[in-house]
Amino acid sequence: MYLGTIERAADRGRHSLYCSMVYIDATGEIRSIHRKLMPTHEERLVWAIGDGNGLRTHKLGPFTVGGLNCWENWLPLARAALYAQGEDLHVAIWPGNLRNTEDITRHIARESRSFVASVSGLMRRDDIGDDLPHAALLRDVADDVMANGGSCLASPGGDWILRPEVNKESLRVAELEHRFVLEERHSLDVAGHYSRPDVTRLIVNRKRQTTGEFDD
Repeated sequence: MYLGTIERAADRGRHSLYCSMVYIDATGEIRSIHRKLMPTHEERLVWAIGDGNGLRTHKLGPFTVGGLNCWENWLPLARAALYAQGEDLHVAIWPGNLRNTEDITRHIARESRSFVASVSGLMRRDDIGDDLPHAALLRDVADDVMANGGSCLASPGGDWILRPEVNKESLRVAELEHRFVLEERHSLDVAGHYSRPDVTRLIVNRKRQTTGEFDD
């Protein structure tokens, strides 16, 4: 499972907040925590800048799964870091809205010849709880629907398996066959036979960034 969360990091003073994507395996163990590399635009007022430690993939049945957080799905080198680790099932998590998911989901699928799932939130005026500071003011200025969803799933050829869905909550299930990855990668495998690491290659720093290292 990939879970989007607000991380208050103990290794960074316990006050800075990170927009983090946590991978939890079938036994309930946390296997990686990816802190969003660069908060988008006004998000920088709240979120701290992440690092490359969470740019990791995980075995999931016949698949190798990886994921990115929100707008960093548009970063070619962040995607390439996952492709280089054999990713063939990509999970993109979003705060919401069809405009975020309908283009990039199919683009990543066609580029990487992977299955790509975009999971996107739904946020309505009625979802603003009374316990939220300034709730009444927020309701006064909020649209009826602030984030309309757009969750979807694309095949390695870029076709829709589950088309983007908006303005409602739902549980959507699909069965994926790994052989379609292999079929599509006959013609294009961007980290394999269609790559030229002798000409261009990526260097990734996955060291967790911290302000102090202590030798006791």
